[in-house]
Parts: sequence; C-alpha cells; structure tokens
Amino acid sequence: MPGINSLAVIAFSGGLLDVNPGLMIWTVVTFLALMFILKAVAWKPMLKALNDRENFVKDSLEKAEEAKVQSEKVSEDNKLKTVAAEKEAQSIIDQGREFAEKLKSQILADSKEEAKKMIESAKDEIERKNQEAFSKLKDQIADIAVQAAEKIIRENLDKEKQEKLVNKFIDDITKN
Repeated sequence: MPGINSLAVIAFSGGLLDVNPGLMIWTVVTFLALMFILKAVAWKPMLKALNDRENFVKDSLEKAEEAKVQSEKVSEDNKLKTVAAEKEAQSIIDQGREFAEKLKSQILADSKEEAKKMIESAKDEIERKNQEAFSKLKDQIADIAVQAAEKIIRENLDKEKQEKLVNKFIDDITKN
C-alpha cells in the first residue's frame, strides 16, 4: 500500500496554515477583481445614494434653518405690527376722548349762550310788558283823572282848585 501512504503524505503536506504562493496570488487577484466589480457595480451606487442622502439631509437642515429664521422674522414683524396697532388704537381712543371733551365743552358753551339769550329775551319781554302795563296804567289813570275832573267840575266850579289838583295829579304821574 505504498500508494495510499503517498496520498496521506500529500494530504497532510498541504495544510491550512501552509503558505501556497499560487493560491495566494489567485486569492489576491480574485479579491481585486471582486473589489473592482463591487466598486463599479455596488460601491458607486451606494456612495452615490449616501451622498444623495447626505445632500438631502443638508438641504433639509438649511431649509429648516431658513424657515426658522423666516418664522422668527414673521413673529417679530407680528409683534411690531401688534405694538403699532395697539398704539394706533390708543391714539384713536385718545382722539375720541378729546373730541368728546371738546363736544361736551361746545355743548355746554352753546347751552350757556342759549340760556343767556333766553334770559335776555325774557328780560326784554318783561321790560316790554312793563312798558305796556305802564302805558295802560297811564291811560287808565288819565281816564280816572278825567273822570275825577268831571266830578270835581260838577261839584265845584272853582278853577284854581281844579288847576292845582290837575297839576298835582300830572306831577304824580310823571314821577312814576
């Protein structure tokens, strides 16, 4: 069985830890070919997908930052507009109050002026009525004087007495 032993020697002579230069070259060549194929077929698309994903994330972050800045700007603008609107509302309220005060003062002044005119008119009316009454009274006194003179003349025909009485009567009337 010399043939079997030679197989056993051959089998045991090539172990796993033995260095075989031919196998090593083919392993390196196969590895490099596989790397070249993976680089061409899988590695480039994977890197492209990773770069695309990285760019998408970067763009999304930039857009989010822009949106945040825009949001803050809009928020600040809204605050400024709110403050301006509050100032304008306060100004309108103040103008309304001022107008109401002026209107109140004008109404009071007008009513005082109207009351003054009414009082003056009433005084004038009273004066006119007094003058009318005085005029009527003078007419009545003159009638009474005439009637008294008639009675006196009928009762006594003394001219001097009558003149004194009429003059006195006339003097009394002019004093009033």
